Amino acid sequence: METERVTEHEMPAASTAEPSGRPDTTERAPMAHAAIPDPRYGEHAGDPGSGSSDAQSPRPNGEAAERVRPRPLDPEVEGPPGGRAGAVQSGGSGTVPGTRGGPLGDEGGAAGHPPADDSEGEVPEISAADETAERERRGGDRLRFVGAATRRIARGVDLDETVLGLCRASVPAYADAILVYLRDPLPVGDERPASPMVLRLRRSDRVPERPQTTDPTLGPVGLVAPGEALRPDSGEAASELAEVRVGGPLAEVLRGVRPVFAEAPGARDALPELIGPARDLPSGHRAILAPLRGRRRVIGAAVFLRRPARPAFEPDDLLIAAQLATHTALGVDKAVLYGREAYIADELQRTMLPDELPQPTGVQLASRYLPAAETARVGGDWYDAIPLPGSRVALVVGDVMGHSMTSAAIMGQLRTTAQTLAGLDLPPQEVLHHLDEQAQRLGSDRMATCLYAVYDPVAHRIIVANAGHPPPVLLHRGGRAEVLRIPAGAPIGVGGVDFEAVELDAPAGATLLLYTDGLVESRQRDVWTGIEHLREKLAETARLTRPDASAPLEPLCDEVLDILGPGDRDDDIALLAARFDGIAPSDVAYWYLDPRAQTAGQARRLARRALARWGLDELTESVELLVSEVVTNAVRYAERPITLRLLRTQTLRCEVGDDVPQLPRLRQARATDEGGRGLYLVNKLARRWGATRLSTGKVVWFELAVPSAAGDGAL
Repeated sequence: METERVTEHEMPAASTAEPSGRPDTTERAPMAHAAIPDPRYGEHAGDPGSGSSDAQSPRPNGEAAERVRPRPLDPEVEGPPGGRAGAVQSGGSGTVPGTRGGPLGDEGGAAGHPPADDSEGEVPEISAADETAERERRGGDRLRFVGAATRRIARGVDLDETVLGLCRASVPAYADAILVYLRDPLPVGDERPASPMVLRLRRSDRVPERPQTTDPTLGPVGLVAPGEALRPDSGEAASELAEVRVGGPLAEVLRGVRPVFAEAPGARDALPELIGPARDLPSGHRAILAPLRGRRRVIGAAVFLRRPARPAFEPDDLLIAAQLATHTALGVDKAVLYGREAYIADELQRTMLPDELPQPTGVQLASRYLPAAETARVGGDWYDAIPLPGSRVALVVGDVMGHSMTSAAIMGQLRTTAQTLAGLDLPPQEVLHHLDEQAQRLGSDRMATCLYAVYDPVAHRIIVANAGHPPPVLLHRGGRAEVLRIPAGAPIGVGGVDFEAVELDAPAGATLLLYTDGLVESRQRDVWTGIEHLREKLAETARLTRPDASAPLEPLCDEVLDILGPGDRDDDIALLAARFDGIAPSDVAYWYLDPRAQTAGQARRLARRALARWGLDELTESVELLVSEVVTNAVRYAERPITLRLLRTQTLRCEVGDDVPQLPRLRQARATDEGGRGLYLVNKLARRWGATRLSTGKVVWFELAVPSAAGDGAL
C-alpha cells in the first residue's frame, strides 16, 4: 500500500581507508560510538560532505581525542529523522570513522586513519572506564530517541495520524522499513472482538531506493515504488490480510506481547504467517516482530526491517521496539475511542435535525447544514419548519452555545420543546418565553439563541420574535436585500426577560434567510461585517436573474455558503431559506357560521358555489359529504360561531374551526351506534386530514387532490 511520504537516505558503505604502513607510536584515543539519531534532528545530520565526525584524529603529546557532543534537542522539529546509524561521513566510509557502525554497529578504525600496524601485532586496549562511559552515552541516546519518537506518536488524534507517527519516527532513524498490521475490525472499549482474529496491513513505510547512480559509496541502486516492498531492497509486496490461527506460531508471539527477532524460534514461523509464506526476509538480526497490545487486548503487530548494508539490530533494540509498540497501541486505542465518540456525536446531531422539510402551502423551503471543522465538529445548531393551522408555517433556527455532545443533546430537547409549543399555536414571543423556562430547567448554564417566525400565506404577513440571534435577511424579488430590524432580545436561558414580536410584510416572491452565527462570524471578521457581506452576496446573486423572477432557492443556498473563506469554519452552520409564494385572495373562501341545526346544509351550499367558481365541479360530491360531517360535529358542541375556509392551491384544503379544545379521535363505530362514522368517512375519502388545537379552540381540516387541469390554472 502507498505511503504519504518516504525519506531519502544515504546507503552505508565499507571503509576505503588504506593502512599507511608506518608504526603508530602515539597514544590511541578511546573508540567512540555513533549515537542513535534523534527523530527530531534535521535532514543533514550525518550527511556526506557535512565535515563532521563523532571522533577526531589522535592528537600529539598523548592527548586524548575529543568526542563530538550530541546536537541539542529541539522538541518542536517535525519530520522524519535525517541521520541514522551508519550514515556516510566526510571520511568516505559507510560508518562513522573510528566508531561502531551506529547504535548497534561494528567497530572500525580511527577517523581518517587505518588501524595501527603494530610491530608486535597487538591492538591497543580500551579501558573499562571508557567502555562504561560509552555505554552510558549510548543509553542516553536511546532514551532521547524513544522520548522523541513517543512524543511524535502521541501527537496523533485519529487512527491514521497515530500509525503515521510510528512510521515517521521509526524510518529511517530506527529501521529501513516498517509494516503496521491492525485488527480488522478494531474492537472499541469493552466490545467483544471478532473471531477469528484478522490482521490487515494498515500502513507501510520505508527508505526509498535511489535511481541508478555511479556513487562508489552506494553502488548501482534501482528505483522501487515506496511502501510496496517487504524487504527494503526487494520488490516483494507484503500480504494485505493475515488470519491468526488459534494456537499457531503467530498467535503465540502475539500472546507473549514482547518483541522478538525474526530468527527467534517462535518468530521464525510466525512472521511468514503474518506477511506471507513465500517472502524473502533479510538475514541476521535485521527483522523484529513487535505485538501491539492496547489496554485490554492485542490489536495488531509491527514489523521493523533493516537492509543488509546496515548494522543488524542488537538485543537492546528490542526494548526500543517494545516502547514504540506500547505507545502506538495505546494511541490506537485512544484514536478508536475518539472516533467512536465523534461518530456518536455526529449521529446524535444529525438525527435531531429534520430528515426532510415539509412542503406547506404557499411557501417553498430549502436548508443546509454544515458541521464545524474537525477540531469542533459537534455543535448545537438546528433549524425546523413546522406546519400550523390555517396553512401557516413556523420557521425556527437556533444555536446552543458550546461544541460537545451535551450541546447536541440540549439542542434536541429545545427543538422538541419548540415543536410542542408550535403545535399549541402560541404566539412567537410566548414560544420563546417557554423555551427560556425550559432551558433554565435543564441547567443554570444552558444558553442558546433562537429566532422564531410564523408566516401566513393568506395574509402575506410574518410575525418574528428573536432571542439573541443574528437578524434574518429578506431578499425581494427585484434584487434588493435588507436586514430585518427586529428587537434582538436576550438569549434563551438568561431568565427574567420579556421577548417582543414584530409583524412585517411578506410580499410574494420574496425570500427570507434564517441562519446561525457560524455563517457570518469567524476569527477573521465580526458578526456585523459578516451580515453585511451576506446581504451583498444575496443582492449580487439576485441580479443574475430577471427582475420579475426570483432566484432558484437551492442554488441560492449554495451561493450563500460560498461567502465562507479559508479558516471561516470555526462553528457549525444551519441555514433555512423560505420563498414566500402566498395564496391569492381569489383562491380563498371564508365564512362565519352560527352553530344551528341548519348550518350543515348552509355549509354544503357555500362549498358548492366556491367549487363551481373555481371549476372544481367534479369534487363537489366528495366535498359536500366531508364538509357536512365535519361541520355537524362542530355545531354539536360549539357555543360560538364556527369558521369554514376553503383554500385552492396544489390541493383543495378545507378547514373548520370551533371554540371546543377537545380534539376528535378516529374510532370504529359499532353496528348499534347512531354516530361515530363521520371521521371514518373523512379518513377514507380525504387525501390527508388532521386536527390542531388552538388557543381559542381547535381546527379540523382535510385535503383533496385537485384535478391536474384545474390545479394548473390555480398556480
